[in-house]
Amino acid sequence: MNYHPNHDCFNLKPLALSFALISAFATAHAKSLTEANSLLETMGDPNESSLMKNMGVKVGAWLNAGVTYNGNDPVNKFNGPVTFGDRSAELQLNQLNLYIQRAVATEGDAWDVGARVDVMFGTDSIFTQAYGVPAFDVNTGQPLNRGNWDLNFLGSNDNRFYDIAIPQAYAELYAPVGNGLNIKAGHFYTPIGYETVPAPDNFFYTHAYTMQYGEPFTHTGVMGNYAVDSNWSVMGGVVTGSATGGWDGNFNKQLGNWSGLMGGTWTSDDKGTSFNASGTYGGTSEHSSQSWGIYSLVLKHNVTDKFHMMLQHDHGYANSVVTSSASPGTPVDAEWYGINSHWYYDVLDNLAAGIRAEWFRDQKGFRVCSPGRVSAATDGANNSYATGGINTSSCTPGSYYAITAGVNWKPMKWLNIRPNVRYDWVDAGSLAGSGPFGENKKDQFLFSTDMNINF
Repeated sequence: MNYHPNHDCFNLKPLALSFALISAFATAHAKSLTEANSLLETMGDPNESSLMKNMGVKVGAWLNAGVTYNGNDPVNKFNGPVTFGDRSAELQLNQLNLYIQRAVATEGDAWDVGARVDVMFGTDSIFTQAYGVPAFDVNTGQPLNRGNWDLNFLGSNDNRFYDIAIPQAYAELYAPVGNGLNIKAGHFYTPIGYETVPAPDNFFYTHAYTMQYGEPFTHTGVMGNYAVDSNWSVMGGVVTGSATGGWDGNFNKQLGNWSGLMGGTWTSDDKGTSFNASGTYGGTSEHSSQSWGIYSLVLKHNVTDKFHMMLQHDHGYANSVVTSSASPGTPVDAEWYGINSHWYYDVLDNLAAGIRAEWFRDQKGFRVCSPGRVSAATDGANNSYATGGINTSSCTPGSYYAITAGVNWKPMKWLNIRPNVRYDWVDAGSLAGSGPFGENKKDQFLFSTDMNINF
């Protein structure tokens, strides 16, 4: 790892303290965890009732909470362009997610119908809302009507950080056509990329720039999946409700703007290797036919039974958009792209270690804006409820780099504790005033610990 001259604030004590606290927790509370696990098992699972089984319905929930220490000790308490886990030295309840689902069959000769609804409360909600209609038109810079599908349920003036999102609300159909066709219609998580919004499905507490800024989180529309054979499957659909090329669409604005969603996956016979290519393409909004598109390539491979790797490349573009690097009133063509890789090793049955490395290029300063929460909470008057006043977010053109290392420890099947350390830096030339990591700063160290509890 290369060290830069402005690392005078770097201190190993927070990392050592995090691991010490985890060790103390494990030692002092091992008996309590065992007793809690036994209690949960004896309380019974509502999904095991005859009524739920007969209907094929499942209810569930998870809770994710964590705390992060920023070596730069930012005055505004924001961890730069990091989104999920974006507050420094503050305990965050990131996700309290409740869901109800009736999953459909994945094979067979009978038709089947189902549905799923997720409701999320917490500091991650703002990043998961259907904000595909931004406060300002990306092509003209003029204010837009953002819509109200799931924005600001709790009232933005009184809740700077906590809100509610409905990241999924869809109906599902299995059609016994050929090898079986699965169709979703409604609002659902994107199939693009590797990392995803639900905390239990990720190894690390924080996310790669690729996921945070380079990809959509959700779509509104119709998507179909079809298994061609035991090795190949394809995906395709149409999405709407968005003024950013089909990303994060809602149900009540920009419904005249349709984009395409497509992809395919190859899996080896032994299921140890897979390759996925997916993406979107369409016009930017109802007001602009300028192109907006992205593709993502994801390779996963089990090097051994315990050693796993993932390699990803994304490339996105948006034509004739207003960016931080363009002259006022002069839209430009923007693109963003990068490479990231994850490596995991299963140390024990309940302990795994991992590392993630990334390079992400936002050469026009169109995608990476810091703090991310402030820009996401901005209205058409350029006020952000995340600051309680004017929008203070800014976008810095450059190449962003990040290295994250951590472990997943699961002392109980329903509990996952994830301490990690992350180092970010940006290659952006000279910074006049505030940069993405604070006043004239080009890098930062983050030390965090979070936990996932599954119900």
